[in-house]
Amino acid sequence: MKNKTSFLLQEGEARPSRCPDNSAFKQQKLPAWKPQLTFATVLSSFFLTGMFCLAVGVCLILAANSVREIQIDYSDKCSDCSKLRENSSNWNKECHCSVNFTLKEDILGDVFMYYGLQNFYQNHRRYVISRSDPQLLGRKVNIQRSYCAPFTTYKNGTPMAPCGAIANSIFNDTINLFYNRNSSVIQVPLLKTGNSWWTDKNVKFRNPKSYNLSSAFAGTARPPYWQKPVYLLDEEDERNNGYVNDDLIIWMRVSAFSTFRNLYRRVKRIRQFADGLPAGNYTFRISYNFPVTKFKGRKHVILSTVVWSGGSNPFLGIAYVVSGTAATLTGFIITAIHVKLRKKKTCFEK
Repeated sequence: MKNKTSFLLQEGEARPSRCPDNSAFKQQKLPAWKPQLTFATVLSSFFLTGMFCLAVGVCLILAANSVREIQIDYSDKCSDCSKLRENSSNWNKECHCSVNFTLKEDILGDVFMYYGLQNFYQNHRRYVISRSDPQLLGRKVNIQRSYCAPFTTYKNGTPMAPCGAIANSIFNDTINLFYNRNSSVIQVPLLKTGNSWWTDKNVKFRNPKSYNLSSAFAGTARPPYWQKPVYLLDEEDERNNGYVNDDLIIWMRVSAFSTFRNLYRRVKRIRQFADGLPAGNYTFRISYNFPVTKFKGRKHVILSTVVWSGGSNPFLGIAYVVSGTAATLTGFIITAIHVKLRKKKTCFEK
């Protein structure tokens, strides 16, 4: 056995110091700012914060209230088509319905068309993860190892493109808008591109590389609820086809709530619609494909303008007003407590 004393310092040898260096940083002697909170500084901070939040909140609410919006629920007005779509064997049968409405005043400026859904829970955990991001980037991947199940492959082994429950349940109603002017019917020109985020269109979604889209998606099949394959989503515009289709990209960005709206089209400002939508009679002609009866849902189509703060959503403005009111009331409470304690101190000193 080795001598234990070999691990010890011999007599007379100096032990190494374990103290930190004698520097301002290691001795925690660096100059520091130590704010002295006084009644005036605390009170002014509460009042300034409250006034700022109230001002911003009022501006946001006024801006949201200035948005022009009209919302049409066509769930019941297209009840015949809804009954037809509840039977999955009728998937290849077309069904159309029309909804008339009147604009009493002009809607000036850029007009956006949205579709809205109620009671559709896109925030379900298994639904949210049911996708393959590498596949949507145009990569060759084994989707059997993804979270797309059960929408991965067919019984014969053919993979679905795109796979997953999100893509399979895409909103596929076709909505056209017509302006009834005197005895003529004019179709309102709608833009179907430029509605998705730049990062989605250029970073998160890519088509497989090939000399054409049909060959790029060779060996794959459409999801079971789709009526056409992914490379035919937009036959008129190659830049809006396949995985980079705006409607697909917008649908793949799932909502956090069961009631939501997604941007569908924008009114092209030309001819009679250069300034927006003029007052008059209009008609929505809808190709009904998306069933909602089984989950007790509702469908809407919304025409709306936007302002610098966004669409018609006063939530952010109300949040600012509530926060500003709370900060201001806190300031008054602090003032009352300070005055009360000051009076007690004065009486005690006397």
